[in-house]
Amino acid sequence: MKKVPAEFDDIRTLYDEEVAPAVAQIVAHPAIKQILPTIMGHDAAEYFLRTLRPAHSIDEFQQNIIVVLLAALEARTCGDVRLYGTEKIDTAYGHMYISNHRDIVLDAALLNVHLFYKGFNTTQIGIGNNLLAAPWIEYAMRLNKSYIVRRDGTLKEQLLISKHLSEYIRQVVEVNRDGLWIAQREGRAKDGNDLTQASVLKMIAMAGEGSTPEKLRRHRILPVSITYEYDPCDYLKAREMQLKRDQSDYHKAPGEDVFSMKTGLIGYKGDVSFVINPELEIPADIDALPRNQQAEAVALLLDRAIHKGYRLFANQYIAADLVTGRSDYADQYTPQQREAFVRYIEGQIEKIDLPDKDVVFLRSRLWEMYANPALNQRKALSQA
Repeated sequence: MKKVPAEFDDIRTLYDEEVAPAVAQIVAHPAIKQILPTIMGHDAAEYFLRTLRPAHSIDEFQQNIIVVLLAALEARTCGDVRLYGTEKIDTAYGHMYISNHRDIVLDAALLNVHLFYKGFNTTQIGIGNNLLAAPWIEYAMRLNKSYIVRRDGTLKEQLLISKHLSEYIRQVVEVNRDGLWIAQREGRAKDGNDLTQASVLKMIAMAGEGSTPEKLRRHRILPVSITYEYDPCDYLKAREMQLKRDQSDYHKAPGEDVFSMKTGLIGYKGDVSFVINPELEIPADIDALPRNQQAEAVALLLDRAIHKGYRLFANQYIAADLVTGRSDYADQYTPQQREAFVRYIEGQIEKIDLPDKDVVFLRSRLWEMYANPALNQRKALSQA
């Protein structure tokens, strides 16, 4: 992996010479012996730690540790996981992979491991510093080619932070010609309505010369569409929606993000699909728009590409029909599948611990978060 200038030491991934001491520090941490069994099972975790080979490079770390862990996690928590569209990758260049955001950790982690399986270089992964609850977690993330997206600081500081991150992204993608992943928005789409935040694109385009569309073209953006058959955090997202509705001053409790990370990791996800779509084409007429409208126009193009690219499962089609009260997608599922999905949603509602639980509201939100990908795909295809 190519190095970047020293000015990016605060947010960059680790380098090969930093791997061995970082791995030793992580493996020695007491939390590892508690976490690994939840991913692999107790006996497999014990064997893994006992036979762990030293890693002296990022590639070795990902091959000897991350791939093994993700394979075990998939076997325990997923059905069939598939990656489509790798023929869209031009290995002569760097690409910016921009995807919808379902799971805090697994969106990019599963994408990377399946890129590895197919013989492609893994991408650098953007992760918010709010999720780095302990130093060893930061070491682990940066070992796995994560770069840090800082989300703290005053408004003035945030501007400098964004510029710094934009310059790092440009260095990685345009200069080093490496792959880099970022979510289309800050935080997960709680309602399954995957819409790109124009502010993310504006941040990406802060560095370099030219207009916003020109700079985004140079990043050779690959939109990625992610679908999980089941979202283990769906009931947590619905719970948060009711709390935000009922409490104007609602803020997440300490440790809530970490609990969501754990739930997303070890919860059952069913089948999972990743689709790498064709490189985003940004037409020349967007350059003629007023400057403050250019990022918004590109965001709409990115949304349409992601929506069109979904490979959906029965649950999304069932939920769409439940939300609309019609049978538009009845040919995509069986009555038995519909009955099973309805039971599943009721079971997730049972898990929600709120004193004034609004079951009707929660059911609607859960239906919608599964329905929106199918509804958005139909809209995007009708606009093609």
